[in-house]
Order: sequence, then structure tokens, then C-alpha cells
Amino acid sequence: MLTMAGKVAMVTGAARGIGAAQASLIARQGGAVVLCDVLEREGNDVADRIRQDGGEAIFCRLDVSDEAQWASVLAQTIAWKGKVTTLVNNAAVLNRTGVTGTRRADWDRVISINLTGPFLGMQAVAPAIRDAGGGAVVNVSSICAHVGHNDAAYTSSKAGMLGLTRTAAVEYVDWNIRVNAVCPGIIVTEANAGAPHLQPWLRATPLRRYGTTQEVANLVLFLVSDEAGFITGEDILVDGGFKSGGAARRISLEMGLDLTAPPK
Repeated sequence: MLTMAGKVAMVTGAARGIGAAQASLIARQGGAVVLCDVLEREGNDVADRIRQDGGEAIFCRLDVSDEAQWASVLAQTIAWKGKVTTLVNNAAVLNRTGVTGTRRADWDRVISINLTGPFLGMQAVAPAIRDAGGGAVVNVSSICAHVGHNDAAYTSSKAGMLGLTRTAAVEYVDWNIRVNAVCPGIIVTEANAGAPHLQPWLRATPLRRYGTTQEVANLVLFLVSDEAGFITGEDILVDGGFKSGGAARRISLEMGLDLTAPPK
């Protein structure tokens, strides 16, 4: 069983969805968790539930695009547990407009949270992880980093996160810090529930279902655990086969083919 005993993790975007699942799982496996988000009521509720279940957790308000707030939350983490070993950059926002329809202000907002946020987070937290003897960072990207999507700012931010991950992995290797990315496919959360692209993307997912926040959290837990000690600089998909077989799946359905049927 994977363990996070002795680890102290900061998780951004932890007030709901994938981030809440990640924080809760890390705590269940013995880690102390700092839940970071701008949603204070929801974040405190998740922290309360973790503590009620016997885990260690606190909530800290954090706008990931604000460098000064990163320094403040890091200081609160050190004051609470004396160290930090783990960072999960999960916070993100959507915009859902293409290149032509995206306003500059919306572009800047998405990039500042989805890409600049993880950049500032690693700048702030990596030295503390080094001082704790090393650890791990996971950046939560998206299947949209690998395929086109009608959200210009979001897609660009998630693709940029992969480059940032690889650069950080090489830079921080001498600090005993591993840096990886995960790329979820269609995971239904509070942020995307009811979005018009969900059903068409489901039809193009070979496993024929949406993924769950728990399945993403399971992968993140592995990557931040010591059991993933020889993995760094990678982006790992948890997408139900969408990238590798999505086009073939959709074409098969439109042609009325059943690829699982025995040959006649």
C-alpha cells in the first residue's frame, strides 16, 4: 500500500473536484495536507471532513497567481509542520472560447492561474522541499495538452504546463525533487458539469465512460509517493484511451462498426 507517512503536501485547487479528492487521499494515506484555494468555505469544509476522518489538514486561502500569497502560505505550512515535501499544482480555470473569441483579459486570467500559478508555486516551494531532503511535485495538466480543444487559453496553458514540468524536472533533480504531470481526460466535476463537449467526448473515449476524481487522485498519489522514485519529467494520461484511440472509436461508431464482435 502506498504511504504518505511523514510527508507534508500542499495541494492547490483543493476545495472541490480533483483537488479535494487528491488532498483527501493523501491524508488517508498518512500525509499532512495544506488545502489551498480561493474558495474559503468549501476549502474549510474539505479540511474539516479530513480531520473528522482522522487525517491532518488545514486550509489556507491562496490565489496561485499572487507571488506574495505563495510566500505566506508556505510560511504557514512551515509553521504548522516544520517542512513541506510535496506540491500538487491543481488549481485551474476554464474559458471555453476559441482563438477568435477569446478576449485578452480572459486569456491573461487563464494563463495567470493555470500556468503562471504552477511556475510561482515551484519557485516558492521547491527550495523548501529541497531543505526537507527532497520530495515530489505533480502538475495537473489535461488531455487538452495533447489534442486540440475549443478553449484557446485553457489548452495553451495546459500544453505549456508540460514544458514547464520537463524543465523543472531537469533543474530540480540535484535537489532530489521529482516533477511529473498528469493529464486527465473527461472527468466530470463541479467546474465542467453540463458542458456541451462532455457527451461527444464520451463517445470518443474507448473505455466508454467518464473518469472519476478518485482515479486521478490515485495516479497523483503514486507519483508523489516514494514508490515512484525513478519517475520524473513525465506526463501520464488518465483518459480512458482518448488520445490513443479516440478518433478510431468515434469513426467506428459513426460507421456502425462493433470492433468487439467476433469475425463472421
